[in-house]
Amino acid sequence: MTHGAPAKKNPTNDEEVIPPPDGGWGWAVVFGSFMIHIIADGFTYTLGIFIVELMWYFDEGSERTSWIASIMVGVTLGSGPIVSSLVNKYGCRTITIVGALIAAFGLGISTLATSVTTLYVTIGLLAASRVTLRKNVRFATGIAVCGSGIGTFIFAPLTEALINTYGWRGALLIITAITLNCIIFGALFRPLETSRPRRKRTTSEVAVEMVEKEKLMAINEEIGSSSSHAAASDPVRRSVHDVPVNGEMHRISQENATNNTLTVNAAVGDSSIARMARSQPQLLQVPTDVAGEDSRKFGSYGHLPSNRDTEAGFTVSSRKGSTADTRSHHGGSGVMYRKDALYSGSMLNIPEYRADPKGFSGSVMRIPDDSTSATTDSNEKVKVCGLIPCNKESYDAYKEMMDFGLLKDPVFILFTISNFCTSIGFNVPYVYIKDKALELGIPSANASFLLSVVGIANTIGRVILGYISDKPWLNRLWLYNGALTVCGLATAFSAFCDDYVSLIVYCASFGFTIGAYVGLTSVILVDLLGLEKLTNAFGLLLLFQGIASLVGPPIAGRLKDNLGSYDAGFYLAGSMIAISGLMLFFIPCVQRWTKSKKRVADISTKATPIH
Repeated sequence: MTHGAPAKKNPTNDEEVIPPPDGGWGWAVVFGSFMIHIIADGFTYTLGIFIVELMWYFDEGSERTSWIASIMVGVTLGSGPIVSSLVNKYGCRTITIVGALIAAFGLGISTLATSVTTLYVTIGLLAASRVTLRKNVRFATGIAVCGSGIGTFIFAPLTEALINTYGWRGALLIITAITLNCIIFGALFRPLETSRPRRKRTTSEVAVEMVEKEKLMAINEEIGSSSSHAAASDPVRRSVHDVPVNGEMHRISQENATNNTLTVNAAVGDSSIARMARSQPQLLQVPTDVAGEDSRKFGSYGHLPSNRDTEAGFTVSSRKGSTADTRSHHGGSGVMYRKDALYSGSMLNIPEYRADPKGFSGSVMRIPDDSTSATTDSNEKVKVCGLIPCNKESYDAYKEMMDFGLLKDPVFILFTISNFCTSIGFNVPYVYIKDKALELGIPSANASFLLSVVGIANTIGRVILGYISDKPWLNRLWLYNGALTVCGLATAFSAFCDDYVSLIVYCASFGFTIGAYVGLTSVILVDLLGLEKLTNAFGLLLLFQGIASLVGPPIAGRLKDNLGSYDAGFYLAGSMIAISGLMLFFIPCVQRWTKSKKRVADISTKATPIH
């Protein structure tokens, strides 16, 4: 179901890539991501409990107070491309720790606020950095993203209890301390190793290597005797150097500028190099202009590391397209150079992975444009929009995500409009469901528990809908559309809920079905546009989602202030979500129209006579 032009292929990459940890420390990374989801999303989705308290404390209306939550969510989503560019340069660990510090600072000074306007900055802007960082942690999905719903389930009663015991200022101070734990969890995001340690050789391998060494020594003696007779008539001068490779010394002879090559003349060590010296000596010749560099190119075999590289434990590498090589070349983490960096679904849904599971990790690396590397220093800043200086890694990620050329695609335009409508209504229940329940005479503790119901239902929904979406007999687009439609209808009809039981049923329905929006968006994008365009499409979607999330709750709050009831706000939110699901049922029609239009254009182009 891929739509659009064929993806532009990167240069062939037949080198081995070190896979991410499967078990071991990988579980520590999953745990760190899981806990960050619990804390970040737990606070965000239960902010409605604070909203009710702040409305009473500052004597403000629903609209003005809701801007606190709207600004935080809007900044979270809208700044996604910017934070992704920073992650590409500095890595997830650094950005997570810095984000946690900024968020904790914002929440801490919020306890000193004397007006709602102050909280727009301290919570809306500064605390948003804590949520922003988890949007870009792609080390672990699946188990980790379940922390979002579980965090909502835990934080709802926790926040209610803290406010009742210590007031909203004391509750914020305690949550500030909880937020600081994200520093510890972020420290678990240890970057992947850039090299693989040498495997211990077996006795048979050592024996084979000794035989190879003896044969090579005999060949070297013959070469030495013949070259001594030719030296008098050969004007070529040679200089001999011993170069370490994999902790062992290899002798390199350097010829004069006429030949301008480095040739392995004698080697004592790796048997694979010895065999190559006899069978394919031309592969062990390299230009002398790179001989003085710290990392010297060793034919097609790899790099000759310098002495300090050998002492540090680095090995010969030929993974020119790997994550490690990209990170080494550019000085950044290179996370966003992966085409699947923002993909949250099963890898089995990606055709490239099914075709070649072993080679997939190397094939998804996006090779950055180094066309200006010859004239531009690697540390020189480039400017975004000609004004804002930044490093090349950040610029590459930002440019990839903010390519507005994708808006020419009719399918993507329709999907973007759908996401915009969904985001308008998405946060309304989270912000106002408690206050709506309080107006029905439901006790405060029970009203807060409604958010816990949303959280646990959301976790179950993500797991079940994600599992079903992987089945080959199911159309994922229809599942996504149907879930959004049901979610919207349930939200609109929640205006008729007049008791606690009916509100619980609504919250369970909303939490379960909205899980499709959060969990399947990237999967649907890959189905519609292909993996090549995922980063670009997701970056643009974050921008529009941020704008819609910024205005959604205040509109519902204004309706409440003017009409005296939340019914109109929930009607609006529900209709927006339902419309967003219904309009996507027309995507197959748009795809057929686009293909037909392209086919007609191709035929007319071929039929046009050439003068």
